[in-house]
Amino acid sequence: MKVCLECNDSIVGREDKKFCGDGCRNSYNNRQNKDATNLMRNINNKLRKNYRILCELNQEGKSKIGKNKLIAKGFDFEFFTSVYITRNGNTYHFLYDQGYRSLENDWFMLVKKET
Repeated sequence: MKVCLECNDSIVGREDKKFCGDGCRNSYNNRQNKDATNLMRNINNKLRKNYRILCELNQEGKSKIGKNKLIAKGFDFEFFTSVYITRNGNTYHFLYDQGYRSLENDWFMLVKKET
């Protein structure tokens, strides 16, 4: 007899069932996906905030914006998910599919990766 991964009650139903009900399945998955530490939670929150800011300011897929406007929105330049260097040597910092490249005079080019 199989038992629920969350509460150890007996499972009735399909052979491949892992939980006795939706409540146990949700509790189990929430616990598994919970950020392990405050550090992880804080970093993930900063990444999400930066991503939302880029999405808000770059609705066309490519735009130019001043550094002051990014900072005023709360953008933190220390947090990004990847770096891409083009053949020409231009460096783009990405937050998932939203990216930015530093231009001269505190301007930034915002871009969106085509998926």
